[in-house]
Amino acid sequence: MSSRAVAVLLILLLAVVQGQLWFGRGSVREVQAMQRKLDEQKAHNAIAQQANERLGAEVRDLQEGLETVEEKARSELGMVKPNEVLVQIAK
Repeated sequence: MSSRAVAVLLILLLAVVQGQLWFGRGSVREVQAMQRKLDEQKAHNAIAQQANERLGAEVRDLQEGLETVEEKARSELGMVKPNEVLVQIAK
């Protein structure tokens, strides 16, 4: 083989490799898109984790004492004890 043919062959191989890198499966664009999706999912997971922690704390509070149960009953259900007067202020 002549050196010219080897050079042409190497250039063609380089073009194929570069084509795969930029346009093929696992290309730079595809990896960037997957990284964006991963970042979005991590953000959603962080929000869900915070919500789970809040709910877990609320469950622990409800299991440990009646103060939280009474507070929720008063705020959400309008519970009034005997001889109490409920006063609501409209905003």
